[in-house]
Amino acid sequence: MNLKTCCFTGHRIIKITPELIQRLKDTIINIYKQGVTDFYDGGAIGWDMLCSETLIDLKAEYPDMKLCLMLPCPPEEQTKSWNTSQVERYEKILKAADSVTVVSEHYTSNCMKLRNQQLVDLADCCICYCTNPRSGTGQTMRMVEKKEIVMWNLAQLQ
Repeated sequence: MNLKTCCFTGHRIIKITPELIQRLKDTIINIYKQGVTDFYDGGAIGWDMLCSETLIDLKAEYPDMKLCLMLPCPPEEQTKSWNTSQVERYEKILKAADSVTVVSEHYTSNCMKLRNQQLVDLADCCICYCTNPRSGTGQTMRMVEKKEIVMWNLAQLQ
């Protein structure tokens, strides 16, 4: 397998446990050791934030890991309904990112789907957290399956 890039996709509401965090770290390190250096994240609450923060922590030990944010719309529009704590976490992630791409100039009804498609288009593999296949995450997983790239659903391991 010639892996260079990975995308993250997952639900906004997740059950975060020490075991899940450890599995996420182990999965990221494992694929990094197989050649993945660029990690694409959608910047959403929940799974995306957990993945970004985990990657930022791992960069201390693996400095050539890159966090590439793929945002659906400008930050001020994406965070419009978020609480203060969520916005503060998001701003720290933005500052630590190696690159930030904004898919749509404004929030639109399909900017999330467009962002998800770009995440998948750029990825050689995917780390996800999906418990509900009838969701945006489920839709993104079907994009991954259609592309026929490797995917790890860490929700299935809980």
